[in-house]
Amino acid sequence: MISGRALEVLRVIVEDYVDSREPVGSKSIVERHAFGVSAATIRNDMAALEEANLIHAPHTSAGRVPTDLGYRRFVDNLGAIRPLSDRQVSAIQRFLDESLDLDDFFARTVKLLSDLTNQVALVQYPTLGVDRISQLVLVPASPTKAYVVLVTTGGAVDRGIVEWGVELDETTVADLQITLNAHLANATLGEVDARMAALAESIDTAIRVPVVSLRVALALQVDAHRRDRLVVAGTPSLVRADSDIRSAAPVLDAIEEQVTLLRLFTEMRADDADSGVRIGREMVDDLSDTAIVSRTYSATGGDSARVAILGPTRMNYPLNMAAVEAVARYLSQVLGDEA
Repeated sequence: MISGRALEVLRVIVEDYVDSREPVGSKSIVERHAFGVSAATIRNDMAALEEANLIHAPHTSAGRVPTDLGYRRFVDNLGAIRPLSDRQVSAIQRFLDESLDLDDFFARTVKLLSDLTNQVALVQYPTLGVDRISQLVLVPASPTKAYVVLVTTGGAVDRGIVEWGVELDETTVADLQITLNAHLANATLGEVDARMAALAESIDTAIRVPVVSLRVALALQVDAHRRDRLVVAGTPSLVRADSDIRSAAPVLDAIEEQVTLLRLFTEMRADDADSGVRIGREMVDDLSDTAIVSRTYSATGGDSARVAILGPTRMNYPLNMAAVEAVARYLSQVLGDEA
């Protein structure tokens, strides 16, 4: 059984190694921390930690570094996370409040979180069907095509182009816009395609071809809101941390392809864990040199998605957990039912 003092030794080894990137020895622990015992006693504690596979020697030096299991024990023993200061939280709110629409809001969120933590930041879009149609605007570009502006209740503004397949005058386009807004009023994004299919079946045959074309165009715009989409910022941080990761290339590939990360988020969702820290071997193979700190946030309709940071296992877990917690709470305030 690991003693309380040995666990304190583990804590300072983790913190000192995160700060210095150098293996931590008993002499530096005695000099930097007030344990009130000799270096020999600290070495005994370190031997117990090493036997429990919580620390290891990376090479022949006297210093030790945490193992994945050691980081896990450290995180599990953190207890209550010290929250960000009121000034930091206010700065988060001010920065995100300047967002122009949902895309800009999430882009700002990952930039902010990456800047706060010096790690890769990720935000998962809310599930399809949570947001609703607020307005649809058709702007004629020529007799055969128009710009489609889709505005959602969540503030997202999506722009696309529809090729009518026939020539339409501006009066017909204006009438079609009125019909569409009436037919799609308060529809969730998940309901758009079914409503457009029903409209195509019921509308006058003279206008059916443009409606079918518009259904295709709207489907592409709606697809941009699906959950299988992550917004990412801070990937250069992984390159700078390459000494902590055997190879950054597989991690960068996983971020680029997103499938692995989305599967990881799905697993966390299945575990029903609002917050989650996965470290090293707890991750999938391509990410086994990394750790992820995540938390769910609430979206309209009671659904949820995740905000997270990804980086090497040698990271500042207390700060990162506090930052993710603060950002997730604000996302829930803005996007959730209580907003």
